[in-house]
Amino acid sequence: MITVATPEMRKLLTLCGVLIAAALSDAHADQSTPPNIVLILADDLGWNDVGYHGSEVATPNMDLLANEGVTLKRFYVQPTCSPTRASLMTGQAAIKLGVVQPMSKINPAGLPLEYPLLPQLLKEKDYQTALVGKWHLGYRQQAYGPRARGFDHFYGHLTGGIGYWDHVHGGGLDWQRNGKTRREEGYSTHLLADEAIRVIKSRERSKPLFLYASFNAPHLPNEAPEESVEQYAHLPDPRRRIHAAMVTELDTAIGRIVASLEKEGILDNTLIWFMSDNGGLNPSSYSDNTVAIAETIDDWFAPGEAPLTVLEFLRVNVLEGAADNTPLRKGKQSIYEGGVRVPSFVYWRGKLSANEISGMMTVEDVTPTLLTIAQTTHTEDQFDGKNRWNDLQSARTDPTTEESGYVVKSTEGEAIYLYPWKLLRLSSGEIELYDIETDPTESTNLTQNHPEKAFAMQQKLDAVERGESIHVPIYRAVFNMDFFGGEEIYPPWAEQVEP
Repeated sequence: MITVATPEMRKLLTLCGVLIAAALSDAHADQSTPPNIVLILADDLGWNDVGYHGSEVATPNMDLLANEGVTLKRFYVQPTCSPTRASLMTGQAAIKLGVVQPMSKINPAGLPLEYPLLPQLLKEKDYQTALVGKWHLGYRQQAYGPRARGFDHFYGHLTGGIGYWDHVHGGGLDWQRNGKTRREEGYSTHLLADEAIRVIKSRERSKPLFLYASFNAPHLPNEAPEESVEQYAHLPDPRRRIHAAMVTELDTAIGRIVASLEKEGILDNTLIWFMSDNGGLNPSSYSDNTVAIAETIDDWFAPGEAPLTVLEFLRVNVLEGAADNTPLRKGKQSIYEGGVRVPSFVYWRGKLSANEISGMMTVEDVTPTLLTIAQTTHTEDQFDGKNRWNDLQSARTDPTTEESGYVVKSTEGEAIYLYPWKLLRLSSGEIELYDIETDPTESTNLTQNHPEKAFAMQQKLDAVERGESIHVPIYRAVFNMDFFGGEEIYPPWAEQVEP
């Protein structure tokens, strides 16, 4: 039986259709498009290597973004590169991941495969993902590489440090695009900026973009274009001149990326998060005895002529770093503030007001925060870090989120933060306690003044979850050093990756 709709029924059906369409339209309007995300990582940048911290180094682009964005005054990472990058990509504690030192080029494993990484989690919101620059989270097996861990596109190097001009690490060329070796002339900072801009221009317009721009600057070796070094001819230390030039080249590259976002008309819908992977490298990072040995090697042998490669590696790494972490204590590889408190800011024009956060935030917080901004369905209990999006918007930190205990570790020892308290347990067995709110330079050890606090924090440090180390024994790495730049004696690294 066929029923013929009356005029009144047709009007009613039409009205219902209009109401349903309006409701669907409103629902769609409420679901704002996730923003583009540009995560910029510097390598071994010192606290006092940026202009907005008062440095003599010219960093006008970073200064502008920091001053117009949210500056993170107490942003903490790990003392070295691989552990920081592991936490950055997972939102987990590096010590739990078993990534507690830089990965050697002979390391067979990498960041544990059971943990999903930020680019993989962003796929829920259909992000296109690209890594431009340094990986350093596993490279001997394909399963540990960036393309297997959520990045659609990878251009750069797998290992820890390369020559800026020759792109060599540990005797092998380490420069590729998506698994294919690239022999390209040019300064690495320039080439990485070029590629980042290509990624931005060639992106699929209908999808949000996650770009991880992981620069190798200003990591050793000290290499920079001559014209950039000449800008710092007034500095008395020749190593500092080159280091400053490398930082300025990095700043210029960041400025080019931001200009490309502006030109493409997407800067207003792009969040930019900048940080360094650890404190800057300089002789203060090492003990007086280690520096004395390195200086003896430097006195006895010309650069590159030490009879053992391990001696040359020691000389270079101890003496040639020229970062400035003033006023913080020590630097890269140290669990003191100079090794783990780094420059960082978040910029999103029109969404975040110019401000600063003086409370503690950590690298573990980045992934859960970015996933919140991207509107994914993750839950916060998946991570050791915390979602700090509300903090970034309000320029405050909730003290209750700082009580779980943030742990940093290196060969120097371990430290745990229960802000504002920080307890260090050095490899020698010594215990030190500081109130880093009132004593950021870690000048006054309060262990004797607060023995109960020191004891309680040691117990909390003992209770920290620790994963099995993924690293090879140090003695094995010593006999196959990770030199940065130099002669090629092995096949390119992209060709040594096992299926």
